Amino acid sequence: MSSNGEKEAAAHVSDSGDVENRSKSDGAATPAADDFGFTEKEQKRIIRRTDLRLVLTVGVMYCISLMDRTNLGAANIAGMGKDLMLIGNRYSIISLVFFTTYIVFQPPSTVIVRKIGPRIHLGAITFLWGCCMIGMGFVTDWRHMAALRAVLGIFEAGFFPSAVYLLSTWYTRYELGVRNSIFYMVGCVASAFAGIMAYGIMQMAGIRGLNGWQWIFIIEGILTVAVGIGGYWLLVDFPDSKRNNWSFLGQREKDWVCARVHADRGDVKVPAFDIWAYLKCGKDWKVWAYALLFFNTTTTTYALAFFMPLILTGNMKFDVGAAQCLVAPPYAFAGIIMFVTGWAGDKYKLRGPIVVFNMVLVLIGLPIMGFHENAAVRYFGIFLVTAGANSNVPAAMSYQANNIRGQWKRAFCSATFVSFGGIGGIAGSLVFRDQDKPGYKPGLYACIATSLFNLIIVTVLSISFYIENKKADRGEKELEADEEDFQPGFRYTY
Repeated sequence: MSSNGEKEAAAHVSDSGDVENRSKSDGAATPAADDFGFTEKEQKRIIRRTDLRLVLTVGVMYCISLMDRTNLGAANIAGMGKDLMLIGNRYSIISLVFFTTYIVFQPPSTVIVRKIGPRIHLGAITFLWGCCMIGMGFVTDWRHMAALRAVLGIFEAGFFPSAVYLLSTWYTRYELGVRNSIFYMVGCVASAFAGIMAYGIMQMAGIRGLNGWQWIFIIEGILTVAVGIGGYWLLVDFPDSKRNNWSFLGQREKDWVCARVHADRGDVKVPAFDIWAYLKCGKDWKVWAYALLFFNTTTTTYALAFFMPLILTGNMKFDVGAAQCLVAPPYAFAGIIMFVTGWAGDKYKLRGPIVVFNMVLVLIGLPIMGFHENAAVRYFGIFLVTAGANSNVPAAMSYQANNIRGQWKRAFCSATFVSFGGIGGIAGSLVFRDQDKPGYKPGLYACIATSLFNLIIVTVLSISFYIENKKADRGEKELEADEEDFQPGFRYTY
């Protein structure tokens, strides 16, 4: 567009901060005041292009990420446990060390992705962890595997918080729930079928003198490297960025996206980075409540990912081939629940009740999975637990994204949120201990406790949101007014 057009578009983004006609009861914002000359059909086309290019690309990349960090269970029952002599707590150690580096290297990632752009940042780290995966296929000692898992944690640390942050900058608050669900659903459902793929790869045992579990790491590593290279071309930058994207939206289209997001929550502008202002975001107790919500969720999701194959073989007495294949159907069911709850949350402007619904599914499923005598009924319990726990990942993402404002606070919250998810991964890798099999009762009790804790957190947050919204309605305060150019009229979403 012309230079005059660019100035006009910039003015529209700035002036859209004056749009304050929003519902005081549920925090919903009106659409952007200016349509930039786009018809309604053209606006829908822009959003659809963004969905196809951004949501599906990060979803496929997240699929690879989940597959690579959780394929230990498949590799273990494919012979890794025997070849590397994973006796005692060695398997838990290999699972655990990934999260030590994964947590430490997450906080800077949302700052780095802003500085160098998601195409370079996410494409490069995906390529590098794929190389690390290939290396895992050639280890002969469990200590070397633990070391490579730690390196894998360094590279994977930047992906999820950066992807969550990137998605939140392209959509308004009540478009984000279903997009988060699709993003996670693509990764979750596709990676679920990694068990079936792993069973097929296992049949390569003996080729080139390598065992089946080694081929799992090598083949999946090669796939990851290819996705990392493709991600560099297919990923898109932040809507306000002037960096080039390959065959995507024009500048006027991106300015329209920025204007509508700014009218919704007023945080499109990116202030200059200030380390102290960034860290000051940690003074808001709600940031840590969202993080705890995610910790409780991922404790269960990672425990399932790491130990479901072991539970199916050791506890429910399925053979190895059946166990690899039986992992997939619960995740497919989770994908359905994930999409439906994401759609309902956006349509009815709900966040907390969706989290509660997911936790109720988990609390119903865990006792069935752990205590019923019939293996088929217990497998049904796995469906409920898998659906509730995994659906709560995008639900929690949308819950925190809807109730924070400001670019650097959004970046800080994404980093802490996902870091606590990594701590949940540590807990998940430890709760189902080898000495507790075949019943794994302490692990079941731990997952029940974290699910109940989530219900308490949502209750506390909902009460706080109600009180704060009422104060804002009476004109006593402005909410989420941390940055100087905040937009008045923000309301929390229950």
